[in-house]
Amino acid sequence: MAEVKDLENLEQEQAVPAAAPAMEAAEAESAAPVKEKTGLRQRWQAMPRKKRRKYIRLLAVVLVLAILAGVLLKLFGGQGGGDSQVVTDIVQYGAITSTVQGSGLTKAKSSETITLTTAGTVVDVLVNEGDTVTAGTPLFTIDSPAAESAVQKARSDVEGYEKQLSQAQKDIAGLNLSPSYPGKLMETVTLNPGDPISKGQKVAVLSDDTRLRLEQYYSYAYAGDLYAGQKVNVSIPAMMTSIPGTVEAVHMVSRITPEGSKLFSADIIVENEGALTAEMVASATVTVGGETVYPYEAGKLEYYRTGDLVSTVDGTVISSSLVDYLQVTPGQVLVRIDGEESESQLFTIQQNLDTAREELKTAEENLANCSAKAPIDGTVIGLTILPGDEIAANTTVVTISDTSVITVSANVDERNISYIKPGMPVDLDQWGTPGFGTVETVSLSSTVNNGVATYPITIAADNADGSLQVNSYVDYTITASENDNCLILPLQCVRTVTQEDGTSLSVVFVKGDRPDNAVDTPMMDEEIPSGFWAVPVEIGISDNFHVEIKSGVEEGDEVFTQMQTMEAYG
Repeated sequence: MAEVKDLENLEQEQAVPAAAPAMEAAEAESAAPVKEKTGLRQRWQAMPRKKRRKYIRLLAVVLVLAILAGVLLKLFGGQGGGDSQVVTDIVQYGAITSTVQGSGLTKAKSSETITLTTAGTVVDVLVNEGDTVTAGTPLFTIDSPAAESAVQKARSDVEGYEKQLSQAQKDIAGLNLSPSYPGKLMETVTLNPGDPISKGQKVAVLSDDTRLRLEQYYSYAYAGDLYAGQKVNVSIPAMMTSIPGTVEAVHMVSRITPEGSKLFSADIIVENEGALTAEMVASATVTVGGETVYPYEAGKLEYYRTGDLVSTVDGTVISSSLVDYLQVTPGQVLVRIDGEESESQLFTIQQNLDTAREELKTAEENLANCSAKAPIDGTVIGLTILPGDEIAANTTVVTISDTSVITVSANVDERNISYIKPGMPVDLDQWGTPGFGTVETVSLSSTVNNGVATYPITIAADNADGSLQVNSYVDYTITASENDNCLILPLQCVRTVTQEDGTSLSVVFVKGDRPDNAVDTPMMDEEIPSGFWAVPVEIGISDNFHVEIKSGVEEGDEVFTQMQTMEAYG
């Protein structure tokens, strides 16, 4: 009985502290009189002992649950809410590899298709589909009279238009009438604006007086002593002076003088600085072996050349600057003629000629295809003819594809394109069949989709063994860049911020005292916890999870990653 009593006393001592908070709360919420409290105590004392122990246990459980709920509320913000936990990462050294992956359609490196543009009859087929051929291998023969006729007609058309064009070009040149060599105008015709002018009409005589020619005769005794290019002395009595000249040509003619002497001739050229003119008397002496050789007689200066200036077109005079004794130069426009119709004709003829040449080229290629030879090394694909077949015009009869090298078109985004260079290795996989290629070309022109710019590249792969199928998809992997020992961080640690001047920076938020290279971030879209400072960083390559940090932070720096919200339970 003593043990039972002691247990009862112990239960009462434990129950009183456990029940005290509940009773004190009841007192705070209610202004019940002391008499009512006394009644509760009396009822408790009058309660059977077993029932009181049951209530004591229940109150103990409630107390433990209340304490646990308080702890959870402190940790996770209470029932139905959550606390944001700061997640950080440490700058550390590691390895990073940036790869570009995708798939593309394989194509033969080179492929040539033979199509007949005229009808014909198949005479013989010399290859089978699937055969491997080399360039120049005969493929088939086709009898096509239409192809032969097409070549003859096209060649005739080209020749006709070429003649028309040549004549039209001459006519057009005459719209701006100009001299072809320098000289002086003489016997000019008066032309006024609006006057008609006809093709072949003479408008002036053009004499080249920039040089003058003198014909002289010398005794055969000096044959061989005069030669082209030899310097002579030309005496002009009217000017009472001598000027230098040059032997232009020596003619071994046989002129017999009344005295019985035999003479040969020489053409002497003298430059005219403006004082000489035709019909002036002159003679040229030559020094041979210290002896002066004189001509048989004096001669007269002649213009170096003289010709008529004529119109080459029909038209109407627009303007004229023809004046007697006018000194002119080659290309100088002397008469302008309205020839709008001639210009239009020239343009039309040129277009017709271009078209005729293309038609001739096509016709000749088509005729050659009637006795076709393989244009390249490759495999015969799509052979559709048999001996005796009647082939309609514009029928594709065979394709030769060189599948020893295949190409794959790929697209690389703007983040990695700077690392892709021609010659880089590429891993290929076509339904489990491995292959190896290289980057062949990298385009500088981009295509933008959903705000991301991509650049097309071409991959070339050796397929001499034929393991890779043509016109089928293949997966490719390019190692754009890699670094075995660099500072790295998770991608989400790096943020792009806009400064007040509108420029953008890549930053990470470093924990601790404000670093010297920290910057303000007035336009952040997210809230950064206190104690973290924005530090500009230079980033390098990246993979799907990490990014290389080239500068801005050091190994061991703790940086902000994200805020993580934890949901409370209870």
